[in-house]
Amino acid sequence: MNIKPIKSETDYNATLQEVETLMSAQKDTPEGDKLDVLVTLIEAYEEKHHPILPPEPIEAIIHQMESQGLSRKDLIPLIGSRARVSEVLNKKRSLSITMIRKLQNGLGISAETLIKPYNLQIT
Repeated sequence: MNIKPIKSETDYNATLQEVETLMSAQKDTPEGDKLDVLVTLIEAYEEKHHPILPPEPIEAIIHQMESQGLSRKDLIPLIGSRARVSEVLNKKRSLSITMIRKLQNGLGISAETLIKPYNLQIT
């Protein structure tokens, strides 16, 4: 098993190609073990060099709405009036602590995501 650290994008891309050839490897075989090690190396490299940043609050709300098949009207109990929902989703108004709590419970979005600062579109 010839395995080396991933130190560059070239190494990363080569390792991805090698993993692709090993995807059908059986568990507890030399090929399966090699696949496990390479995947671990890839994950470590990606975490350091290609981190996935959490979404900003409004993006997270819109994503949850879409994934749950909700409309803006469904947010009224969580945010307030129809106008307030529009203001929040159009970034004209910040989320309040009460809204954050209700959105956390109602949509399952972490408070950590919802409390992140974001730019308002003030005109």
